Amino acid sequence: MKKDLSISVFFPCFNDAGSIGLLVKDAYSTLKKITNDFEIIVIEDGSRDESRKILERLAEEIKELKLVIHAKNTGYGGALRSGFAHASKDLIIYTDGDGQYDIKELTKLLDKLSDDVDVVQGYKIRRHDPWYRLLIGRSYHHLSKFLFRLKIRDVDCAFRLIRKECLKSITFKYNSGVFCVELVKKLQNKGCRFVEVGINHYPRLYGHSQFFNYKRIIKSLMELIVLWFNLVILGKD
Repeated sequence: MKKDLSISVFFPCFNDAGSIGLLVKDAYSTLKKITNDFEIIVIEDGSRDESRKILERLAEEIKELKLVIHAKNTGYGGALRSGFAHASKDLIIYTDGDGQYDIKELTKLLDKLSDDVDVVQGYKIRRHDPWYRLLIGRSYHHLSKFLFRLKIRDVDCAFRLIRKECLKSITFKYNSGVFCVELVKKLQNKGCRFVEVGINHYPRLYGHSQFFNYKRIIKSLMELIVLWFNLVILGKD
């Protein structure tokens, strides 16, 4: 592994007080072993719990930690868009703030990186969620893969490394979970080169998912169809 890497790691955070502190500390201890040129960014997306207070205390201890505070919740995609906008390093790695992925496994992403790779995409080795989330998640994945001709095996695996250069000239429009499909499809359209690596997925120990309710699922499906019509049928970016 190269020691001269320039890395931004960021986490979207919404009511993740039970997990976000440990994620930041694990990211810091892992990155310190890899490079001196790194930053950790947390997008505090209008949480109603103690997340902000925890992060503000951590920011006093860890100078590499940058906080982006949203006064109101913008949605999962909105938090990711904000993370990409504030990342300043050559490589951008992100994962969720709920602790279902182990940020220390970022080394797996870096091990797969080479000069001819633009995106290192994780895929869940085994998903640890309730049965209904497994069913909805797989259905959503297969529908997205079919509609958008996605070439990766797990579009919803929130464990990715992307070269910052690849994001130039790409405009993102969605603030919901549909953003992940938009991201992968637009990177594919740009000709970015992907490799994949298996990542562990763990049960959620704190809080609950904001996505899995009927209104959000229906809204996401509607947005997915609109996105498909614009990107695939009309060929718009």
